[in-house]
Amino acid sequence: MSQAPIPLLAHVTHEAGAKIGGIGAVLDGLLGSSAYNHTVARTILLGPLNVYDWVAMERLVAPANKLKIIYSSIHGVNEAPEGLAHALREIEGRMHVRLLYGRRKLGAAGAEVEVVLVDAQGIAGEVVDSFKYYAWEHWGLPCSQLQSIWEWSFYMDAAEPLFAALEAVTADMAPAAERFIIAHEWLGLPVIFSALLHAPPHAPRRYHTVFYSHEVATARQLVEDDGGHDTRFYNALQVGLQQGKNLDQVFGDQSWFYKHAMIQRAGVCDALFAVGDRVVDELRFLDGVFASVPISLVYNGVPSAPVALERKLYSRELMLQYAQNLLGYRPDYIFTHVSRMVWSKAFWRDFRVLEHLDGMLAQEGKRAVLFVVATADPTGRLPVDIYRWEQEYGWPLGHRADNGDLRGGEDPYFFHSLEPFHWNHHSVRAVLVNQFGWTRERCGMRMPEAMTFADLRNGTDLEFGQSIYEPFGIAQMEPLSAGALSVVSNVCGCTGFVGRATDGQGVRNFIVGDYTTLPGNWVVRSPWDALWIDGGVRTGIEIANSYGVARQVMECLPRNHVDMQHLLDDGQRVAARMSWDVVVTEYLLPALNRIARR
Repeated sequence: MSQAPIPLLAHVTHEAGAKIGGIGAVLDGLLGSSAYNHTVARTILLGPLNVYDWVAMERLVAPANKLKIIYSSIHGVNEAPEGLAHALREIEGRMHVRLLYGRRKLGAAGAEVEVVLVDAQGIAGEVVDSFKYYAWEHWGLPCSQLQSIWEWSFYMDAAEPLFAALEAVTADMAPAAERFIIAHEWLGLPVIFSALLHAPPHAPRRYHTVFYSHEVATARQLVEDDGGHDTRFYNALQVGLQQGKNLDQVFGDQSWFYKHAMIQRAGVCDALFAVGDRVVDELRFLDGVFASVPISLVYNGVPSAPVALERKLYSRELMLQYAQNLLGYRPDYIFTHVSRMVWSKAFWRDFRVLEHLDGMLAQEGKRAVLFVVATADPTGRLPVDIYRWEQEYGWPLGHRADNGDLRGGEDPYFFHSLEPFHWNHHSVRAVLVNQFGWTRERCGMRMPEAMTFADLRNGTDLEFGQSIYEPFGIAQMEPLSAGALSVVSNVCGCTGFVGRATDGQGVRNFIVGDYTTLPGNWVVRSPWDALWIDGGVRTGIEIANSYGVARQVMECLPRNHVDMQHLLDDGQRVAARMSWDVVVTEYLLPALNRIARR
């Protein structure tokens, strides 16, 4: 049955103006897919703009961002039709804000979407105070207690002008045209509150509203902040759900946490989407409205472009050459871990597996190199600094913490995890490339001149991503269609999608480390029993269970070109069933249709 066209989808996100991280990657894949563009007539991205963040402002106008500014009182541009320009100026004058309206191209096909951004940091007090009073009066949002938190106020202040601008740029649409607002994460909810505030009383709402949960911030915080991490939290959650207990009962009152306070009001939306099966459980664990309302799974997609063996070998050769230029020898295998340098990515688990794998590789007379491509500062280092450090102390093999090289979490990771690993392991070498970009210009003269980021993804034999908190895990899955092994933890949301895509049979390219199942002598009779799981217990489970992961990796690593071709075939078969087009046609559009039929 053909899908009826959707006149308008408005997405509220902090990455409306430019791609920054995870949700930007989601928007790139989702909005750039052919299935989406064949069905959705008009897409508008809405979000706030911090004009005092010079990195964000530069990224906004960078040619790679493909943003065409049509109207911006921030940049002094006005190429908008007079009627629209007049409406935007009226909003700016009445609310004391500055607006930007333009068009961006997303995805490989360059799908064009509209963009509305607002600088609301000087917003009129009466506008935002009335709005906050409405949110408190109707849903008990504790605005007076939270308004001193900059991030919370940043998104609340932007809500009224963003919705007003949405109304202005869609004034040309037929009044009866079906419209959706999707709030991507908690920070998109204030725009939905504004839409509800301005909905005509005693009349059908003009906008269907959706809360799309890409994570549960409360769960993330509880996982990251305790040494028991995912082992503790998910055991408490599992038993808690079975026994009818909720998160506040088990972990204590979380209402002080501003993100939690906002998420608890997501029930005002017409529908709830979750990016993974674990996120559904986490929302249920919050109780309240989440305990009984439907929650639709709308997974992330996986890159599924076919990669020929010849292309794989070409990229792999560049990676092997880079390893040889750095280390003086040509390894047998290339491993990678591409990620943000944040605690949830659990980089230490790479070494848990590698500690076992080192001996297994040695028995076969083989060696491997792990490239950890991660940085705590995505703005990157200047090429001139990279070239100097390369000459002075062999960057990226060596690093220093006193000259702008190592920043944030990179310092303890390098000195406390990566370097000590080399003291007594000889078949695996790990290299931290703490730089944004994967070219000679960005990474030094020892990188082959022809190297690109695509070679990093296509040329690897294995991608690590054994996170302690991972609602989905796009990065872990990106090299799958290039025939790489994907090694994840059992809390990664992508495991559910792989299970559905393979009818529960799995695929040898996809290896799951179980770090939450407790030893047989542990009995968790109540969720509070799980709170005794500490860092020592979790570490013991990691050491024991990572051995099985290493054994699977050793069995599945390719020994020849025939093995590589089999891995390419299997990876592309599964990736095709997890593509963005599949996400749109089998998950997103059916979920939107259910809302429209109500």
